[in-house]
Amino acid sequence: MFAVIKTGGKQYTVAADDLLRVEKLDAEAGSSVTFDEVLMVGNGTDTTIGAPLVEGASVVAEVVDQGRSRKVIIFKKRRRQNSRRRNGHRQAFTLVKVTDILTGGAKPAKKAAPKKAAPKADETAEAAPAAAAAEGDDLKKLDGAGPAAVKKLNEAGITTFAQIAAMSADDVARVEEETGLKGKFERGNWVEQAKELAGK
Repeated sequence: MFAVIKTGGKQYTVAADDLLRVEKLDAEAGSSVTFDEVLMVGNGTDTTIGAPLVEGASVVAEVVDQGRSRKVIIFKKRRRQNSRRRNGHRQAFTLVKVTDILTGGAKPAKKAAPKKAAPKADETAEAAPAAAAAEGDDLKKLDGAGPAAVKKLNEAGITTFAQIAAMSADDVARVEEETGLKGKFERGNWVEQAKELAGK
């Protein structure tokens, strides 16, 4: 099932589990957003085109990250006038993951908040290093993987060499997009290294 939505003055074709960069939204990472401006909904051969919007349709997504694009340089010069101006601009964006495409006025299902008992400070301090050691591998063994890069990988749910070794090119591109580690996998040859380290 797919849908065409409009947000930030642009149109996007989306499907469930798609990662999408849209113009900045006023929402925190982890929160849920709903796009009500749905121009088209399709499911196999059955396609509904809005006039201009599809009535009762909406797309629900989860905010993954708030970020800014690469810097663009704006340089203006008037020849023979001793006049030049140089500015930089980084466009803000919101990275979202599409979770559901709803039709017929259906409402998004509410997530039940997980109940957690607040641990004592001493217990937390003692348990954190032990849990980190028990749950995953030492990813700092990968070439160029410093503490900051390892932290980003862990936040993306990657804690073992086996996970990295099993990643395809599409998986690598998605993780680099999510974590901001552009080119790290290729420069450090992390997938091949992880295969060797996982086999030990």
